[in-house]
Amino acid sequence: MEYKFKNYEKKELLRNHIKVGGADNKGNRIDVTNLYFEKNGKPWIGVMGEFHFARCKKENWNDVLCKMKAGGVTVVATYLFWIYHEEMEGQFDFSGDLDIRAFILECQKVGLEVVIRIGPWAHGECRNGGFPDWLMEKPYALRDNNPDYMAKARIFYEKIFEQVKGLFYKDGGNIIGIQFENELVDNAEHLLSLKNMALEIGYEAPLYTVTGWNSQYGAKIPVDEVVPVFAAYPEAPWSDTTERLPLSPHYAFNQMRNDSAVGVDLIKASDEDGWRLPYERYPFATCELGGGMQVTHHRRPLIKGMDIYAMSLCKLGSGNNLIGYYMYVGGTNKIGKLSTFQESKASGYPNDYSILSYDFQTMISEYGELREQYRLTNLLHLFAQDFGEILAPMTTVDSETAVSVENMDSLRYSMRTDGKSGFIFVNHYQRLAKLNDVKDVVIDTGSVKFPAFDVKGDVAFVLPYNIMLGNEKLEYATAQPICNCGNTYFFAEIPGITAEYKFAGREVLTENGRGNTVLTIGEVQVVTIKWELARYLRKLDGKIYLGAECDLVYKDGEVVSAAPGEFMYFLWNGTEFEKKTGGASYNRAEISIVPLNAAPFEPKYMEQLQFNGPRKVEYSKISVTTEEGFVEIPNVGDVLQLYTAENELLADNFYYGKPWRLPASLIYGKECILAVSELKDDFYKEI
Repeated sequence: MEYKFKNYEKKELLRNHIKVGGADNKGNRIDVTNLYFEKNGKPWIGVMGEFHFARCKKENWNDVLCKMKAGGVTVVATYLFWIYHEEMEGQFDFSGDLDIRAFILECQKVGLEVVIRIGPWAHGECRNGGFPDWLMEKPYALRDNNPDYMAKARIFYEKIFEQVKGLFYKDGGNIIGIQFENELVDNAEHLLSLKNMALEIGYEAPLYTVTGWNSQYGAKIPVDEVVPVFAAYPEAPWSDTTERLPLSPHYAFNQMRNDSAVGVDLIKASDEDGWRLPYERYPFATCELGGGMQVTHHRRPLIKGMDIYAMSLCKLGSGNNLIGYYMYVGGTNKIGKLSTFQESKASGYPNDYSILSYDFQTMISEYGELREQYRLTNLLHLFAQDFGEILAPMTTVDSETAVSVENMDSLRYSMRTDGKSGFIFVNHYQRLAKLNDVKDVVIDTGSVKFPAFDVKGDVAFVLPYNIMLGNEKLEYATAQPICNCGNTYFFAEIPGITAEYKFAGREVLTENGRGNTVLTIGEVQVVTIKWELARYLRKLDGKIYLGAECDLVYKDGEVVSAAPGEFMYFLWNGTEFEKKTGGASYNRAEISIVPLNAAPFEPKYMEQLQFNGPRKVEYSKISVTTEEGFVEIPNVGDVLQLYTAENELLADNFYYGKPWRLPASLIYGKECILAVSELKDDFYKEI
């Protein structure tokens, strides 16, 4: 069956209509058109990952940032939670793990740009949305232009500025963007006042952003003063139900940017005065594509790698030109001097979260382990980096017939094109549903007709057509482009589809099924890599590496494995992959879990073990043999808490269907107590 598209219509390009953009001290520029972002006059697709520096130990920042860069991230976004820095009024703290300046400099050392999300209100599942308790007790309105609140917000902004002064893009630094507030959907005047106040203080960056979601109409923002950024999540654990939700709309191609499901626990459902955000004046940009999903006590989704990869691919195929994830790195909440810092019903919010854990089931776990979505999305990130210059200006053209997420039979596809060349996006994955195979698919772009192939299993992929590879025109390929190194181009073989390449004036070339096959076309080489191996392809320090089922990271001038132990990898030398080895053996920790007949003490945070009424609590003594590697706690319960013998909470977890993984170093050398509360059927689960 042939699959065609709606008519292509070239969109008008607008420049200099938004009060953003700027140059550094060497003349490099970042600008924003209505269709895409630019670096030095060339279209650019950034990959942005959220990493909360204050939720990670300072000594681990470099390791995590190197993993982010290896995963294809180019920009780090980070919140500054007011309560972390001024828990007690007038007493500011930017030391240790709260040192924003040191964090930004660490990002610069690794080669990553930064967007600081300075609030004042942030959300981020933080207590009071990040507001200190003392501020919540003030008699005046917050998140508002009243002078009392603005005076306090100015002090907070000034204190942050003291820390980051000299690190902005204009100074030759790596701060390229500032986000004001978060999920403020109905007060454009306040958003503009925050921006103007920041500029008065001395903040200056090429990009000023605000979150843009609020039902279908979009948030009320100061038009042409900021860039709205959007969100999409695979689930909604903030929903007040414990029933299964309708199928997520983010697994079908849809140019609608606004996800009205985000923030429905906090914002109203619809607009009342006719407001419509002028989407056409801004590029489609995201700041909160779910890199995973945090569990609440009443909703505990179980996230898979394809949940994130397929969603991100659908957004890219729908026109997304800034790939921004929330979260990219999990974290651990601090505990303050006056209270815990997690969002909870006790602090006036509709959700209860873990006291410490903000793992988010995301790309890089709370303790630095890499998950499957890290590997899968890297394929898109490499593609965005090496093909983004031609992809970014391309217009999204919808399939001839729209396909809803409830349709399990029809092909889900989209196209981005300049009218002559482009990329086809196909998604054959729906979270919590099974799509039926689609046989004999023939994609017809209007200028190129692809050979027939079947789409089956859980797959999502990108196909190019009429793209120049070096001096050769690739008329089509039935393999996914990943990246290039000089005149060598790397493609991933899509499961179930034979990799074919048709270059202009040449016979069709077919990958022979062996994997890692090198095809030579004039001065161009095409390397086809099996899908399961391509997940470990990395572009590090300008070179192409292929891990042998290991995740490679460039750190301190050398290529290492993200996990401890010996590892093997392959380095592309220009004609083939050379086998290399590295690492060293290590003494993997073993865990001992000894049940106790009685509680050794009254747990400090017993209230979390007793959600929704009394629950039995079982206790065990935990120890490990070494501090190397990770251990798993197989115990199943409602809430799991790990304490020291001195009743200090080390870690916690809401059970959501997977064994709890902890670094052995967290336990080694301590006498630890595990408290596990009784599991009841009072939450949404996918286990």
